[in-house]
Amino acid sequence: MEQKFDYIIIGAGSAGCVLANRLSENGKNSVVILEAGGKDDDSNIKIPAAFPKLYKKDVDYAFYTTPQSNMKDRTMFLPRGKVLGGSSSINAMIYIRGNRHDYNEWFAMGNKGWSYMEVLPYFKKAENQQVIKSEYHGTDGPLYVTNRNYTNELSKVFVKAGMELGYKNNQDFNGQEQEGFGLYQVTNKNGSRFSAADAYLHPASKRTNLTIETNAKVTRILIEKESAVGVEFQQNGLTHKYVANKEIILCAGAYHSPQILQLSGIGDGKDLKNLGIPVIKNLKGVGKNLQDHLVYFAMFHSSYRKSLDAAERFPNIIKNLFQYLIFKQGPFNSNIGESGGFVQSSNDQPAVDTQFHFGPAYFEEHGFKGPKTGNGYSIGGKVLNPSSNGTVKLSSARHDVAPAIDHNYLATEDDMRRSIWGYKLAYKLGMTDAFAPYRKGVYLPNPLPKDDAEIEDFIRSTGETLYHPTSTCKMGIDEMAVVDPELRVYGIKNLRIADASVMPNVTRGNTHAPTMMIAEKAADMILQINTD
Repeated sequence: MEQKFDYIIIGAGSAGCVLANRLSENGKNSVVILEAGGKDDDSNIKIPAAFPKLYKKDVDYAFYTTPQSNMKDRTMFLPRGKVLGGSSSINAMIYIRGNRHDYNEWFAMGNKGWSYMEVLPYFKKAENQQVIKSEYHGTDGPLYVTNRNYTNELSKVFVKAGMELGYKNNQDFNGQEQEGFGLYQVTNKNGSRFSAADAYLHPASKRTNLTIETNAKVTRILIEKESAVGVEFQQNGLTHKYVANKEIILCAGAYHSPQILQLSGIGDGKDLKNLGIPVIKNLKGVGKNLQDHLVYFAMFHSSYRKSLDAAERFPNIIKNLFQYLIFKQGPFNSNIGESGGFVQSSNDQPAVDTQFHFGPAYFEEHGFKGPKTGNGYSIGGKVLNPSSNGTVKLSSARHDVAPAIDHNYLATEDDMRRSIWGYKLAYKLGMTDAFAPYRKGVYLPNPLPKDDAEIEDFIRSTGETLYHPTSTCKMGIDEMAVVDPELRVYGIKNLRIADASVMPNVTRGNTHAPTMMIAEKAADMILQINTD
């Protein structure tokens, strides 16, 4: 027996949680949200420093790229949240909105309503800022944004290192200017992770007009006469069908949203025919334009015995866990990437184009690898506006087979040139006088590169995702756009996409906050149109 709802939301991640709350808020609409993962009750989700321990566990899809031709043919690990809250339940909790230039660029590409001044109210609507009071911040929103209860001494030294090299101290990366070095703010509440599920979904869960389905994997969207009418999903070995009276909103993220569209017959017609999938709507842009931030690291040995490396070793781990569980204080309150910086690699860049993340520990291969003894610190850099882009394509017509994800990292000379520039600055930061009392030598690269060619080889050999996939169902008015500026899928009625996949270009910074902004704006647009 099929069930009917006014709105069906696919995916309970950073965007889906927002929409579930906002669309059910007035009590008039019946809303269901379908999440392929389970409940967010793993204790490591709440502990900020424990996020790397969630990788390759039940709460992680643990995708891999196809062999990356520009990265030594490596298949590269891509964690994504498979749990209520999505990747906001397994990320590093850094709150960065991006640069005002990002949104003005979206607007210039024909996306009316998406300029910086037009999206700023939605950032503020979402935000419950605990520390900074200014015209750029909101204090009444559901999402807690604050300073950590704990910051390692080495993270403060990193900010001093940036200032030593002539960069300014920036105490608000989300305010008037993004450029400079400073401590990152995080989405925490009372010392614990505060995910999109914590902020939006759990507070709304008692509403009688909101249904939350976990372990519900959507297999396809049902289309009749070029109109989305329902979804098919599997749960506990059974196939179910839900019907939408008003709209279906796809919030499955940059990998899954294009996969679900393609399984539903919406995408590049040639690719779909090759897999035997009937073409319902030929949209060439589905799964194209994949963008991400690739991080490269300079890592150092340290004489500082209170690094995060030491915090996790016996006997310190017992004291630190007690301190966290009882008082929500101490090193386990760290998000690892505690401080950072935004800089321009050259004057011809229209805005900051390089971001640094500093961690008071060895952070090698997502935390899976590194020395078992000693202490270190890691300086990761990345190109914020890469020109390389990739694809997400079906590798099978079966819904239970992961898509083929080709990020096509470092495909352009410009991305490589700026990565080399950023690595040199990362190394220079680690070798400043500010770090002299704490530095014992270089850990990686080893041996040190002698020239740009060796730096390039190191980056191609060791670079990894920084977890910001976007733009595979981009918003726009050109032939490769998948959704219009109202986030409606071209050629299919009653179907929208609201997640990081609709970004025309990846934002300059971490993508959690921009994704929630997109969802807040989407909720407004949906409710304005569908008001009874």
